[in-house]
Amino acid sequence: MKTIYFDCFAGASGDMLLAALLDAGASLTTVKRELACLPLTGYELKLNRVLKKGISALDVTVAITEKQQPHRHYHQIAAMLETSALLPQVKTMSQAVFRRLAEAEGKIHGKAPADVHFHEVGAVDSIVDIVGIAAALYSLGAEKICSSPLHCGSGFVRCAHGELPVPAPATLELLSGVPVYSRGIEAELLTPTGAAVLSTLAKFGPLPTMTVIKSGYGAGKKELSIANLLRVIVGEAAAPAPGYLREETVILEANIDDMNPEFYNHVSEKLFSAGALDVTLVPVQMKKGRPGVMLSVLARQEQEEPLLEIIFAETTTLGIRRLTAEKLMLPRRIISVETAYGPVRVKIAESSNRIINAAPEYQDCRQLANASGTPLKKVYSAAMVAALAEGLLP
Repeated sequence: MKTIYFDCFAGASGDMLLAALLDAGASLTTVKRELACLPLTGYELKLNRVLKKGISALDVTVAITEKQQPHRHYHQIAAMLETSALLPQVKTMSQAVFRRLAEAEGKIHGKAPADVHFHEVGAVDSIVDIVGIAAALYSLGAEKICSSPLHCGSGFVRCAHGELPVPAPATLELLSGVPVYSRGIEAELLTPTGAAVLSTLAKFGPLPTMTVIKSGYGAGKKELSIANLLRVIVGEAAAPAPGYLREETVILEANIDDMNPEFYNHVSEKLFSAGALDVTLVPVQMKKGRPGVMLSVLARQEQEEPLLEIIFAETTTLGIRRLTAEKLMLPRRIISVETAYGPVRVKIAESSNRIINAAPEYQDCRQLANASGTPLKKVYSAAMVAALAEGLLP
């Protein structure tokens, strides 16, 4: 399993994350190709090697070549990403980061996420950073993304809303559930973009067990008393042991018989966005012969509270059943196969070093089908044929 570990001993920003990934071997060609899918102009991506406390690192700057650059609302960025020709994996990661940013900014400023007006993160340089990071992770074949606790810095920072304490309010909102610390350095070490990317895509903890393949360093712009660098370590994790993978989960259930059925899709989307592993709707017969729906949500235990809030806020239920359950899974890995329509990820499930199941990713196939005007079933079949040629089918 290809594992990416971000070592954020001097915090993190969008340009530091992108620079570190490129220094560790991410494809600059892939990054530029994906960025070309966006309707963005008036910028230039500049790369330079610098020394920070004697350590060679890559410095990435998004140089603005047009003075008048718009600051966009979230709904504009969401539409830009959705209608773009980005690879499905890159689009999904980018959308998730911007959605998390919009929710954090909306909560701080008392607005709905769609109405959030991005200042710093709506500018061209931040869009380039976020989409570039997603493209770089894709090019490295990242299957597991991890991060150290985040060094925030201290003091005050000047932004569009004035002088604010570090971490800035929106950054702090993004850090809910994330391990952070400060060593007394009076500077903003962790930017909203850095916090959004890592809190959305990474799991936090110590360096995981893996065989190191490469490492890279991304340089920050400030001169600090410590090396202003972000280090990324690329490694290969050991193959899972034969047998089942086990995970402690919770099941949240509610029987509902008095809600507009048009609302269920909206509720399901919000639950998935908040971290639900699965959401199912089952028709049930309720008291007094009334037809109803049983809403069932499977989730990791740490995601329970936000999911409970969504169910109570977005449905008409007055009570929720909570069950604990152990989830058993076959060890799995994801590989990419080439088809005549483009690359498709294929999920491989194994047991005792034997392939049990293989399935192309639906979203990849759907996007390629729409882009090429080809029936979805043909793209799906092409992916299965490519997987068969690679010896990846049971």
